[in-house]
Formats: sequence, structure tokens, C-alpha cells
Amino acid sequence: MDFTLPEELLLLQRSVRAFVEEKLLPHAETIEKTDAIPRAVIDAMAGMGLFGIGFPEEVGGQGFGKLGYCVAVEQLARANASLWNVIGGSAGLCGTAIDIGGLDGLRSRYLPDLLSAKKIGAYGLSEPGAGSDAGGLKTTARRDGDGYVIDGAKTFITNAPIADLFTVFATLDRAAGSKAITAFVVERDTPGLEIGPNDEKMGLHGSTTAQLSFHEMRVPADRRIGADGDGFKIALRTLDLGRLGLAAHAVGAAQHLLEASVAYAKARVQFGKPIAVHQAIQWLLADAAVGIHGARLMVYDAASRADRGERITDRAAMTKLYATELLGRVADAAVQVHGGMGYMRELWIERAYRDARIYRIYEGTSEIQRVVIAAGLLADA
Repeated sequence: MDFTLPEELLLLQRSVRAFVEEKLLPHAETIEKTDAIPRAVIDAMAGMGLFGIGFPEEVGGQGFGKLGYCVAVEQLARANASLWNVIGGSAGLCGTAIDIGGLDGLRSRYLPDLLSAKKIGAYGLSEPGAGSDAGGLKTTARRDGDGYVIDGAKTFITNAPIADLFTVFATLDRAAGSKAITAFVVERDTPGLEIGPNDEKMGLHGSTTAQLSFHEMRVPADRRIGADGDGFKIALRTLDLGRLGLAAHAVGAAQHLLEASVAYAKARVQFGKPIAVHQAIQWLLADAAVGIHGARLMVYDAASRADRGERITDRAAMTKLYATELLGRVADAAVQVHGGMGYMRELWIERAYRDARIYRIYEGTSEIQRVVIAAGLLADA
């Protein structure tokens, strides 16, 4: 089995890395301090094709497939984590849901603008009382003439403060559970939609989130994604691919932290010697390198399977679980190697440590990934 990336993806890898270092890294600290990404930076990422990399050309994408998407996302992780999060929430989640479940008219209406970042999207699934229990959401939709009326609320919605459109999941019958969940495209100026203030988060500054509220919000029937009751299936398939992108970003972030730790260990002198000569430091670096190598192979394997049309629910859960928990360990080790300086906001290591914590929570907590994996193992029990 050959794990070597094809030449076109190696070229993509080099191109995205150069773009990140030249165009994105200079903005990292400003984004952190202002908790906002300049529109010019979003436009630059769009011009590089980063919003559409994983989508086919016929819907406005770049045609690199999910493996190409993961290769690019891994390199994007070398910059402020919020930059990819905007892409992940817009194209990766909102766009994927429309691509998976939407009819041709809906896809042609919205995907080209999402994949070129002319419009920013958001994914409205989580609720105040339904985070891990996505099937227990309370937001309701009722049929009314040639449309639907939606009432309820969503929480922790990435991109909500800047989004032009949303994929919103609501139930037609609370008693029917997940079988009644239906998905819709909601445009920002829809009467009855309210967007709350920006959430104040521990990390991911620049990637803004907020709560959505729906009050007798009318949505035309032609903005329904899929059929009545298809929403939960669309949400889960979307999350499979979203988790894959998140795992790829975790690998890239861990790699960047490891490289910084190796360089610091060689340069930092204590007791007359670089700290890299000490076995305690060497083991931290070695464990990080082993974990990153394994996680990268898991990402590339799952992405390749997705490109072949395989359902990757189990593998996406395994990959997301392993890669994000690995990132937590590597981020902690990086702070330890850098010592007191790793705890100072003077270095980006401190920011990366805070940013890494959310990876084990959003798009399915580590505990939920274990539930998904176990369900696959016990399906015939």
C-alpha cells in the first residue's frame, strides 16, 4: 500500500503552506487581539480557493476531493486556528449539508457563493438543551401553505455574527424524535431570525459564535434541504466529513507545535547544555512525533475512503477522537518544553494551548466519538 501523496496534492500542500506563511501568519496576533478576521483576509483565502478545495468543480469547488481538503487544512493549522474555523463552518458544514441533501436548484443557488466566500455560511444544529443529543432538538417547524414556520433557538453557532445564510435543523414532530428532523436554508435577512451578541470564548478568538433565535420565522418550501424527515441523516453525514476536517486541522496544529518545541529545545540552554540533550525532553518530543504520524495516516486513510464513496462514520469518529486528544497532549507538552515562556502571551504557544481545548468538544465530544465507535462495533450484537 502506497501512502505517498500524488504530485498534484504535494503541489497543493506546498502552495497552501507558502500562502499561510506569507499572507496569513502576519495577521495572527491582530486576529487574536481584536477577536475578528478582516474581510480582506477572508477574501484572500477565497482567492486561494480554500473554501472550495474539497468540492467538485461542477458545484463551484476546486475538485481536490476530501483528501486534498485535509492536506490543505493541515497546512492552514500553521496559522491562527480561527482562520480554518471560518472555512469549516461555512463550506465544511453549511456547504456540505446543502451539497449532500439539496436538490440541484438549491445547490446551484447557494454553493457557488459559499465556495467562493461571496457568502459566509453557518451550521445551526446545536441547541441549549441539545448538544451531544442532536436527535433531541426542540426547535420546531410546521408546514404552513407554501412554506414552513420555525420557532426555537440554536447555540454556539460558528460564524453566526458574520454569516449570510444558515443551515437550520428543526423537528416537525417532537414526539417522533430524530425521524422528524428536517433541514432548511435560512437567509440572514429572514424576518423572525435574531442573532445574539458574540460569545466570549477561552480560545478561537476571531472565529465568532453566537446564539440564534427563531420567532415565527417563515421559510419557503424550496429552501428545504432534502425531504421532510431527512434532516438527521443529513446532519450526521455532514458531521462525518466535518470531523475529518477537524482531525486534519488537529494534525497540522500538533505538527506546528512539535516543530516549535524541537527548535526551542535545541536553542534553550540550561546548566550549560541545550535542554534537548535531556531524556525527559526527548521523550516528550518523541511521543508527539509518534502520535502525529499515526494521526496523519488515519486522516489520509479516512479521506481516501470518503473520496471512493465509502461511508466513513466509524473511521471519522476514530480519527477525530485520536487526533484531537493527541493535539491536547502535544499542546501541553509544548508549553512544558517552553517552560515559563510557553505560558506567556508573548509567544503563540499560549494561544495554541487555549485553542486546542475546544477540539475535544465541538463537532461531537470525545465521549460521543466513543459512543459512535462502540455502536459500530456492537451493531450486530
